[in-house]
Amino acid sequence: MRLKDRVALITGGARGIGRSISLAFAKEGADIVVWDVNLEEAEKTCKDIEALGRKAMAAQVDVTDYAKVEEAVNKILDKLGKVDILVNNAGITKDNLLLRMSQAEWDAVLNVNLKGTFNCIRAVSRPMIKQRSGRIISIASIIGIIGNPGQANYAASKAGIIALTKTAAKELSSRNINANAVAPGFIQTAMTDKLPEELKQKMLANIPLNKFGTADDVAAVCLFLASEDSSYVTGQTIVVDGGMVMA
Repeated sequence: MRLKDRVALITGGARGIGRSISLAFAKEGADIVVWDVNLEEAEKTCKDIEALGRKAMAAQVDVTDYAKVEEAVNKILDKLGKVDILVNNAGITKDNLLLRMSQAEWDAVLNVNLKGTFNCIRAVSRPMIKQRSGRIISIASIIGIIGNPGQANYAASKAGIIALTKTAAKELSSRNINANAVAPGFIQTAMTDKLPEELKQKMLANIPLNKFGTADDVAAVCLFLASEDSSYVTGQTIVVDGGMVMA
């Protein structure tokens, strides 16, 4: 029970990678707060968490609106008393080539992925500083490291998360708060399952481990970063991609 009696906030926690992180943390003893745009799915995930014997809260929160984020964090503090772990997982894509990308497509992705991550870090930092402990984990992407045609907005947002993580680590370390990022590669989800088989095989050929990752693979690294096992790790980006990108 590496996270016994901790309180973890997972944004975008209802489905896919976020759901796997939520359940992995609950199995290790944490109480979980699930934020998601889909409240119905968030509540379903919370029921699964409660079945594991842990407390769970679901909320529909617009992470691009700081006032709403702060209000939602205060509700967690009122009900559960603290926030020990934040996982910034909420994210969207709106792909297009640079010359065709609209201002709306650029703004939407940067607002959710990068501004949303900033808003959540800012909101939880105050209570974490007061309790002199905390873990902040932000989900980046290998696209933020290598770029990708048609994803200028997504790549910029994820690269921004990596830089934001390093800054948060430097600013908050004196209060025993660790900040790290996780950069997944090709992870099997309901969304990637819809990709053409030819495209999936082309991607597979670039992965040395010769297999796609799973949401549980990402959750396992997040669990390490949330636990005391990573007490001397901060400001880092851990790539989970089967060897697809090597520095």
